[in-house]
Amino acid sequence: MVDIDRPTLGSACAGGSVSGTGRTVVRQSDGVTAEQPVHDVRTPRAPLGSSPQHLLATLLGEYLDSTDADLPSAAVVAMLREFGVTEPSARAALSRLVKRGLIATRGDTRPPVYHLTPAAIARHRSRMRHFLTFGAQPPHWTGDWVLVSFSVPGSGRASRHAVRRALTAHGFVGLYDSVWIRPGVDAAPVRADLSALLHPVAGARWSVLHVRFDEEAGPHGPAAAYDLSGLAAGYAAFVARFAPVRAAARRGTVDPATALVARTSAMDSWRRFADTDPDLPAHLLPQPWPRGRARETFLDVHSRLGVLARTRLVEVTAPHWPDAARWITHFDAPDDPARPEPERGPRGTG
Repeated sequence: MVDIDRPTLGSACAGGSVSGTGRTVVRQSDGVTAEQPVHDVRTPRAPLGSSPQHLLATLLGEYLDSTDADLPSAAVVAMLREFGVTEPSARAALSRLVKRGLIATRGDTRPPVYHLTPAAIARHRSRMRHFLTFGAQPPHWTGDWVLVSFSVPGSGRASRHAVRRALTAHGFVGLYDSVWIRPGVDAAPVRADLSALLHPVAGARWSVLHVRFDEEAGPHGPAAAYDLSGLAAGYAAFVARFAPVRAAARRGTVDPATALVARTSAMDSWRRFADTDPDLPAHLLPQPWPRGRARETFLDVHSRLGVLARTRLVEVTAPHWPDAARWITHFDAPDDPARPEPERGPRGTG
């Protein structure tokens, strides 16, 4: 069996992130892990920088898939304790998710009981589909890009920052100071955001264009806006980091407690890639491109440890939640990555 120390939320995690100022930047961390006494396995700790709020949203998205499930607050506290989260922090995370509309209280019982909202279920399913299908197929490439150019008067510093944050959220990256691009043709969402942000700003100007580049892969083309070598290094680090737990999962030597932490950490790292990788075609990427190996590693860890992770969640929440085995599930895509579905527990309902 593989065992690990209980993690803390400050533990490091190799993965990608995007800076909010211009170019896409993939940052590497030290990949802090806990050394294993058996099989020399080093199993990943909790996700890097994951706040209790984010961690709880990840867990609910992975392991609950019904608005009918009544989730006691004590079960949430027990769930987050597996990741080193204190009870006050766990309850604060619950409160924040209520404010965000992801969960709601059921009635006015004390202690409170929570349930996922329909909006949360829809979002979780959409996000899981995105994460589990990302990288499965080459992108459908037409050579089209959306380009945004904007100008804000010198006094509009806050507006410039707001525009850059919005562009980053829409997957744009800075080609030049005030020229941002993203692959594809869908311009409606960013056009709406720019109008809302800049229309009230006196003297502000902006344009949204559909463009094609004569030299896509050259030093002055759009591919130069991305730190592709850093992204490749991030994928390689992900493969190296999760290789030990992947091997242990294949040997069947991972215990449920380890499985829950490792699987959650793998998802947290992978979702960063899925959210920040521009998914460019092969002719714009350095070769060999390591994303395929990283995807295989992620799916292997995620799929092989799903049952064990679910088992651990049921084990730690059942003392506070007698119906835990009925409602706790796990998403998986072992057979058809294009159609990830939640795997029901032994007493699961639709």
